[in-house]
Amino acid sequence: MADNYKISFIAQNDFEKHVAKTIANYNETLKSINLNKFNSNIVDPIKLTFDKALFKKSIEEIIELKIHRQRDKSNTNAIGYFHQYMFKYIANCEVPSHGFDVIVTRKDSTKIYVEMKNKHNTMNSSSAQKTYIGMQNQILNHPHDMCFLVETIAKRSQNIVWRCSVNGLSVEHEKIRRVSMDKFYELVTGIPDAFFQVCKQLPITIDKLIKTDVVETVKKDTVIEELKSKNPDLLKAIYLLAFETYNGFEVGK
Repeated sequence: MADNYKISFIAQNDFEKHVAKTIANYNETLKSINLNKFNSNIVDPIKLTFDKALFKKSIEEIIELKIHRQRDKSNTNAIGYFHQYMFKYIANCEVPSHGFDVIVTRKDSTKIYVEMKNKHNTMNSSSAQKTYIGMQNQILNHPHDMCFLVETIAKRSQNIVWRCSVNGLSVEHEKIRRVSMDKFYELVTGIPDAFFQVCKQLPITIDKLIKTDVVETVKKDTVIEELKSKNPDLLKAIYLLAFETYNGFEVGK
């Protein structure tokens, strides 16, 4: 295959297009972060002081880590898009505009209705209960179909009955299952290492898109420079951001 492409069940052009669209969802977080944006929720200088000392990092490193965390929170939806919309390019799968995340049509015309989560601990008990009840209703109305909770990062590779607490009672149904992403890919494609193929190809494709200028990468942030313009001592500058109007914290002290 061209470029030694490693995925046997998605066309290379489709995969590259999908990765490019996912990166496009990062665009807002790729923009330069200035001091106003960095401090939009007022940075806690006390916490940064502890972090600096206990993690044995420079204040510059602590600030960079905080900027990264701010970006990371915003990128959760982009990763969800990547996992869900990948199935647009896989045979017998559809990504509906609302409701379940993915619907798989099997050879016998029965369907699998899928709710996707990134991590096994993403849902709290209330969210899990609501999701399970929705799946129960789906099975009641379509008893030949199945419902899956598919987890990208599950505790282990699995395809098991989902046992859930609903109104304080432990419930389970053979057709409502908890499935790791690798097992879901295997079920959909018939290829045991299908998800591994995606993971192996992904960094290659991202690098290719970056090198060919198909996508942008992160812009230079100005937070540290702006802080230094307030006070050459970055830790003092951080304190002034939060406490400038507090007694004793006046600029120049």
